[in-house]
Amino acid sequence: MTPTTTIDPAALTYDDRGLLPVVVQDVLSGAVLMLAYANREAVELTLSTGQAHFFSRSRQELWHKGATSGNTQAVVEMLQDCDRDALLVRALPAGPACHLYPRSCFEPNAAEFELGWLRRVLAERAEAQPEESYTARLLEQGVDRIARKVAEEAGETVIAGVRADAEPKSAERRGDLAAEAADLVYHLLVLLQATGVELADVATELGRRHQDSGKSPS
Repeated sequence: MTPTTTIDPAALTYDDRGLLPVVVQDVLSGAVLMLAYANREAVELTLSTGQAHFFSRSRQELWHKGATSGNTQAVVEMLQDCDRDALLVRALPAGPACHLYPRSCFEPNAAEFELGWLRRVLAERAEAQPEESYTARLLEQGVDRIARKVAEEAGETVIAGVRADAEPKSAERRGDLAAEAADLVYHLLVLLQATGVELADVATELGRRHQDSGKSPS
């Protein structure tokens, strides 16, 4: 994936050490993941590879994020601030950004909508006994049953949406829609779990579509 950017690494304003700060943001959830530093070579590598690269001040060397841990960051977009002395990297993380916290170096760091935690819970429930876990029972019943539940919940979400639209001021109707949408998302994630599709795969596809939508038609 080639990041969306108009940045010229040579035109950026680096400090006296040849560095500038880089804020990394999850492109889907909006969560701020980490702060790092980059020199010109790291910026160039990020742009050419589509993977986040930084400069480690402690080790005094280039740093490909996730090269050893696997927690890479696929860069969707890179933005410079008004003074060209700081960068915002909007990325699709393949895993936690931080070595201390589950997700972000700024925990707690609430985002509008994030499903990675639920995906991890489902993975744990998959190991439970079916009589102890609804998720485990669904997985035991197989993909066909789970897919039917997704279709069922999708239909109920549609109905709840129509009712909420008919009564836009009704908190009860909005609550019903939120509840049905939660059921739909849950069962969809169970379907992904059952078929071995990772959320990162979905995120990558959404990122690709986001990138393609910004291209001028040929």
